Amino acid sequence: MFDSIDDWLIIAVVAGILFYGSSKIPQFAHSLGRSVGEFKKGRLEVERELRVEANTPSAPANAPR
Repeated sequence: MFDSIDDWLIIAVVAGILFYGSSKIPQFAHSLGRSVGEFKKGRLEVERELRVEANTPSAPANAPR
């Protein structure tokens, strides 16, 4: 009966409406969208920093100081 992810998604949405009411669903979706956007920004920033570090030459490990 609950073999696919679509079935579980429908159950989760119905349960959310029953527990939180229909007025909270748009607020939840908005905050979820903002969270995903912040996560993507952070991931892009880390990837950019890693590329910069990979392109800059580093000093040899056994070089005298």
